[in-house]
Amino acid sequence: MVLACEAESYGLPEAQFRRVENFGKPKEVGQAMQFSRRQVLAGLAATGLLALSARAEDFLSIDAHNHVDVPLDGTAGPNLDLRGELDRAGLTAICMTFAVDYQPIREPAQGYQRFLHGLDAMDAQLARNEMTRALQAADLRAEKLTVIQSIEGAHFLEGKLERMEEAYGRGLRHFGLLHDHDATPPLGDVFTNPEAFGGLTQLGAGAVRECNRLGMLLDMSHGSDKAVRDALKISTRPLIVSHTGLNTRLGSNPKMARMMLPRLIRAELAREVARAGGVIGVWTHLADSADEYAANVRAMVEVVGVDHVCIGTDSKLTPPPDGSDRGRTNSGWAGGGFYFVVAAALRKAGFSPAEIAKIGGLNYRRVFAAATA
Repeated sequence: MVLACEAESYGLPEAQFRRVENFGKPKEVGQAMQFSRRQVLAGLAATGLLALSARAEDFLSIDAHNHVDVPLDGTAGPNLDLRGELDRAGLTAICMTFAVDYQPIREPAQGYQRFLHGLDAMDAQLARNEMTRALQAADLRAEKLTVIQSIEGAHFLEGKLERMEEAYGRGLRHFGLLHDHDATPPLGDVFTNPEAFGGLTQLGAGAVRECNRLGMLLDMSHGSDKAVRDALKISTRPLIVSHTGLNTRLGSNPKMARMMLPRLIRAELAREVARAGGVIGVWTHLADSADEYAANVRAMVEVVGVDHVCIGTDSKLTPPPDGSDRGRTNSGWAGGGFYFVVAAALRKAGFSPAEIAKIGGLNYRRVFAAATA
């Protein structure tokens, strides 16, 4: 909690500081939620996390990879409090992600049907929360809670690139080409599977070009080094690797480190993504505290520069189907307010307010703007 003397030192009026004290408390949908957005900005100002030269309306806090579990079988599923969870997390937006290959795809068109059911379920949740998807960079604003629709793995294509235009029409703007299991037909090599295609397949390369044509941000997470390099050669726009970490940052759990090592990016590949204008999202895995997470972010910044790093937690903003707190954005060391905890840890680690603003959201908005323009 921000101390009163700290608020005074930043010139905050007493009434504004009192609003800061309510951070993390649940809010109702509607007018009260808009008020809470002002609280977020006031609180960040009170801790010195808004640069004096930055306009408050330009400040964003975006998670570039966050799972929202919805049913993929055509049922409605439970009502999710997207607004409330975003507010508690201190986030302006998440890349609202789902994947269709968690369960084996055994039937023709099954991946496609799961994809459509997932979008329908997302539509229903957004309507209930009185929210809309961000379709262009202008939709990412500090005063507006929103989501960027994302998919993790393009298994829904099933060899038909024309389905990307349909997905674009449904609001998809963040396109994760690969996931854990190979698509049918395959799109490219996944980093946790034995190499089979020498990078991207012709279909995968075609999907990259179609992302550029339509205006979707290409996410090459889960791609092998060769697959990412193929995408960098083909793409005419910057891309993102939304959730990873440096392969030298293995944390304190040897078993977890062994499992995660294939998913971590090499420094040279990260530099190649940055040289092409792209951004690397640092996930919260392999970090047992906010300070350790800030150290992982610092390590990535030292490799690629502060203009090429963002937050990509690979966590769950809303409860998973079993109702547990496992993997939740607002749980564990994040407490009840993920971004507030992270921003404070980044400040403690020596990042300036302007640098935190870049990592927190402005870098993502830049590549999103370049991809969707």
